[in-house]
Formats: sequence, C-alpha cells, structure tokens
Amino acid sequence: MWMYLGLLAALFLGFHSIIKKQVVKNNEVLPVLTITLSAGFLVFLPFFIGSIVNPEYFKSIGFYIEELPIEKHGFIFIKSMIMAASWVLAYSALKHLPITIVAPIRSAGPFFTFIGAIFIFKEEPNIYQWIGFFLIIFSVILYSKIGKIEGIIFKSNKWIFAIIAATFLGASSGLYDKFLVQSLHLNPQTLLFWFCFYTLLILLVILSVMWFPFKEKRARFKWSWLIPLVGLLLYTADYFYFKALQDPEALIMLLSAIKRSQLLITVVIGGFIFNEKNKRKKIVPLIGIMIGVFLILNS
Repeated sequence: MWMYLGLLAALFLGFHSIIKKQVVKNNEVLPVLTITLSAGFLVFLPFFIGSIVNPEYFKSIGFYIEELPIEKHGFIFIKSMIMAASWVLAYSALKHLPITIVAPIRSAGPFFTFIGAIFIFKEEPNIYQWIGFFLIIFSVILYSKIGKIEGIIFKSNKWIFAIIAATFLGASSGLYDKFLVQSLHLNPQTLLFWFCFYTLLILLVILSVMWFPFKEKRARFKWSWLIPLVGLLLYTADYFYFKALQDPEALIMLLSAIKRSQLLITVVIGGFIFNEKNKRKKIVPLIGIMIGVFLILNS
C-alpha cells in the first residue's frame, strides 16, 4: 500500500513542478515561495483549531493534530530550516534554468537518500537496485551534456550549483522524515502543520531582510492564483508521502525513488508547455532514469 501512496505523491508533485515553473518565471522567488507555503498553512489551520475545540471528532476522521512536547517541536524546526534553504535554492534555480534540466537533476535526490538509507538506516539494496542507482547517475550526466548544447555549462553556472545543493538538502530532509514519522511517531497532519508554520516564520524573516526593504523588488512581484495552487499541490503530495512513511515496512530509499516518477509528467508535459529545446534528446536520459526507478521498485 505504501508504494501506491508514493505514486499518488509523485502524481501531485509532477503537476506541482510544472505550475511552479510557470509562477516563478519572470517573478520574485521569495514572495512566491512564501505565498505557496501560506496556502498550505491555511488548509491545515482549521484542523489545528478543530483539534483543540472538538478533538474526538477530528480523531474519528483521521485529521487530529496532536499536542507535542517542546523537544518534538525542535526536531520539526530543524526540518523547516533544511527545507527552507532547499526551496529558496530550488525556486531560484528553476527561475533561471529550463524545467527539462532542473527536473532530472532533482531526480538524483533519491540516490543521495539511497546512500544515506544504507549507512544510517541499514537498508540493504540488492544487485538490481545498485544497477538502477548507477543507471540514474549516468542519465543525469547525459543531461549535463545536453545542457551544454543549450548554453548551460554545468561547471560554471551558479544555478546548477544551486539546484544540486537544493537536491542534497532535500534528500537529507527525506532521510530525516523517516526518523520523524517512524521514530518520533508524528502523524502526517501534525508534522505538516507545524513544519509549515515554522518554515513560514523562517521565510518571513528572510523576506523582511532581503525583499520587503527594496521597492524595486516589490514592484517586480506579479500575483497569480496559480501561486497558492502550487502550495496546495505540494502539501497534498507530502500528505500521501508521510502516510506512506507511516507503514513500518516502507523503505525510504525506495519511496524516495518512487516520488521521482513525477519526471514523466514534469519533463514530457512541462517540456512541451514551455516549448523548451532538445526535447527529443532529453527523452533518452529520461528513459534511463525511469528504467533505474523501475529496477529499484521491482527488485
């Protein structure tokens, strides 16, 4: 069951990535990111209030937000700091790079998670999973060659380094998620509410220093109703992902790889929507990545 929940998360993440590209294009990154998180926070706020006013009812429908001791809040705040940094870097890179380059680099995330799962959680991959791992790494290298054709030199482009750093931080957060859900026994709605709350606080502090004081940056911001939709899609995906993680049999290295099947939506559909170059050439490494994910899931 946890694999199917992971696929649902991938479906929502795929459409989230496409719409996210649209809203950050020629727009200010920090306010866009803050508004997307605000939309997710407003969705969970009624559950938080309801859990205080009528806890029995919200327990019965499976959306009760638990009271947490201060140390668990601290653990969630650490996740918020990791993901705030990851999202600022990822949104900034997505603004300046083609989605058909960004999405495959992000696809390397599960393989940082894959390595971490081996050494931290002692998960043991078999030979087919190892083959899948190296196939995906090779496919990402192929994407770098295609990037050069489009004038994107991986070694000297700062946005490439930004998306790689964002991917590494996201993978670290993925490993941390297993600890939060399986060791601290946080339910998805409780984790998402407080994670969203603390991340929003962090971003507001960043905005107050790096965006609000500058009139020219405020003038460049363009409102769109797609911006809150990005947040709703993200938190729907995260809800299914955390539900999958609640299963004691769920392997974080496999679940992380399943989420990257969103590439099929992001690269194929997104590439045509934004009319990006070299779509046919990008199909080859895309197939390599998908075969790698398949080997991991079916071994």
